[in-house]
Amino acid sequence: MSEFKPLVFSGVQPTGNLHLGNYLGAIRKFVALQEKNDCMYCVVDLHALTAQLVHEDMIGQIRSITAAFLAAGIDPKQHIVFNQSQVPQHAELAWIFNCVARIGWMNRMTQFKDKAGKDREQASLGLYAYPSLMAADILVYRATHVPVGEDQKQHLELTRDIAMKFNMDFMEKIRPTGLGIDITVGDEPVHAYFPMVEPLIDGPAPRVMSLKDGSKKMSKSDPSDLSRINLMDDSDAISKKIRKAKTDPDALPSEVDGLKGRPEADNLVGIFAALADKTKADVLAEFGGQQFSVFKPALVDLAVEVLAPINAEMRRLMDDPGHIDAVLRDGGERARARAEKTMTEVRDIIGFVR
Repeated sequence: MSEFKPLVFSGVQPTGNLHLGNYLGAIRKFVALQEKNDCMYCVVDLHALTAQLVHEDMIGQIRSITAAFLAAGIDPKQHIVFNQSQVPQHAELAWIFNCVARIGWMNRMTQFKDKAGKDREQASLGLYAYPSLMAADILVYRATHVPVGEDQKQHLELTRDIAMKFNMDFMEKIRPTGLGIDITVGDEPVHAYFPMVEPLIDGPAPRVMSLKDGSKKMSKSDPSDLSRINLMDDSDAISKKIRKAKTDPDALPSEVDGLKGRPEADNLVGIFAALADKTKADVLAEFGGQQFSVFKPALVDLAVEVLAPINAEMRRLMDDPGHIDAVLRDGGERARARAEKTMTEVRDIIGFVR
C-alpha cells in the first residue's frame, strides 16, 4: 500500500431536532460526497451523553437523525449508516487515545470552554475528553477526510496530533508489521499506521444564523422554535417562521458589500443562495432594491420546494421504525468489521496479548 485508501467519515449527535443549518452545513454535503467517495455516516450517540446523561427518548433521536440521512439522499447500501454505540471499538480506541493525547492539548480546546461555561468543575470528564473520542471515531476506520464546520476544525487538528504522536511513538513497532506506510509530515519522514486526516470545509456549507438574531448561530438548543427551521417542519411552519424572521427596514442591496452591518439580511440572503445553489451576488442581482415583503415570499417558496420532500420522506420513515433499525443494524455490522480489523492491528502494535 503506497497511500491510505480514501474514506470519508462524519457524524451527527442525536440531540434535539435537526434544522436547516444542519442540512445546509452538513447533511447536504454528506449526500454530495457519496457520489465519488467511500463514506461512513454515524449517529454519534456516545457523544450525546456529554451534553446530557439521561435522555427521555434516545432511541427516537437516533432514528430521527437516521431518517434525515436517508430522506436527504444518503444511500445506506452503497455506504455505511450506523450509530456509534453499536461499535464498541470506538470507545476502546478512545481510551488508548486518552493515553496518547496530552493535557495541554485538551486545555486548548475552545469548545470545552464554551460548553462548560463558568462552572467548569461541574462539567463531566466526558465533555472534557470528547475530542479524543472524536479522534477515535475517525481513526478507528483510518478515515482520510472529514467534512466539518469551522467550529470543529480545531478538533480535527487534535485528531492529526493524536495520529502523529501514535505513529511516532510506535513507529519502530509499526514498521516490521507491514501495516503502515511511509509518509512525510512537514519535513518529518514517518512510517504511519494512522493517516493525517484532511478536513473538507470547502463547498456550499454556509453558517446559518438564527431567524430571530442574525448574530447567533441557528441552534436546536435555542428556546425559541421560531429561531430555526426544523427539518420536520411542515410547509405552514416554514412559511410562518420565514415571515416572522427578524429583518431591518431597508431594501435589499444590489451588491454583497451592502449586506455588511445587516446580519439578518445577510442571513436570509445566504439561506436563499444556499437553497438555490447560487451565490449571494446572484440573489442580490435578482432581488436588489426589493423590500423584504417581496423577498420573503420568494424565500418561503424556495424553502418549501427544497425541504418539503425531505420532510415528507422523514415522516414516512419515522412511521416505519423497523426499517430504520434494520438500516442501523446492517450498518453497525459492517462498521464493526472494519473497526475490529483496525483494533486487532492496534492491539498487536501496542503489544496486548490476544
